[in-house]
Amino acid sequence: MSLSIVSPVYGCRSCLEELVDRISSALRHSNHTFEVILVDDSSPDGSWSRIVELAQSRPWLRGVRLSRNFGQHYAIAAGIEQSRGDTVVVMDCDLQDPPEEIPLLVSHLANGVDVVFAQRAARQDSIPKRFFSWMFFRLLSWLTGVKQDHSTANFGAYSRKVIDVVNSMPERDRCFPLMVKWTGFATEFVAVNHTARKDGESGYNFGKLLRLALEIVLSYSDKPLRLVVKVGLAFAAIAFGMVGWTLLRFFEGDTQVAGFTSIIASIWLVGGVVISCLGILGLYLGRLFVDAKRRPYYLVSEQVNAPEELDGR
Repeated sequence: MSLSIVSPVYGCRSCLEELVDRISSALRHSNHTFEVILVDDSSPDGSWSRIVELAQSRPWLRGVRLSRNFGQHYAIAAGIEQSRGDTVVVMDCDLQDPPEEIPLLVSHLANGVDVVFAQRAARQDSIPKRFFSWMFFRLLSWLTGVKQDHSTANFGAYSRKVIDVVNSMPERDRCFPLMVKWTGFATEFVAVNHTARKDGESGYNFGKLLRLALEIVLSYSDKPLRLVVKVGLAFAAIAFGMVGWTLLRFFEGDTQVAGFTSIIASIWLVGGVVISCLGILGLYLGRLFVDAKRRPYYLVSEQVNAPEELDGR
């Protein structure tokens, strides 16, 4: 069996040598040929020069440099689309996902299982990051209607069948775990160790997580549109109720003018809801506009160790 280990790189220059050497050590005594694909997502710390340097003495190490910072999931897309292994392992570059767990994940790809997600039993992140991650996945689960687990991320082993299906999906907005889960192939969760970040800081803060959640929801769910319909029906019901109440008061002879404050408050409330609904519709139209351009979702500017025969051991 041949393996492709794909890792997006951003802000972890000092981790790269340890990363590739630990991957090599973990797979050296296996019967698998392998390649390691590091995708430099235009990292600002000079990661590309380090990848080129490491690749000179490691023929099984391939480097792909994107023309600009496209984002983690687009870097993953670049890596898996260029992978050639029968099995693809996706992992982060910061060594919080231990390379020594790769053989364990790959070993579970048997008996009809095509997806093996690494489940982090005890996350070694700060309390704020764990909280924001938990909130992010809870919100994502509710909005997309697909159960999300904050203890799993990109780290996992995937059969070639799954990777080919994900690569064939035409949408411009990529979210690797969601796309894998959408395929519906047999999935298994395997508990793995999780370590503290080796170097640097995460590229995700609360603002970026919120923006990522919004992009994912707009791309993978129509729930906001259905919520708009429900809000519209609710306000229509309230309006009919107020009309009925006004007619009842009229027939009872109570025709005094309603208070100015309640009228203004109603106008502002209804106006705010209408503008919010139009905003949601506008966001969806914006995503359609971007998708209609059919621009590539990443661009490769450089590569090192062009594809040949898998010869890693």
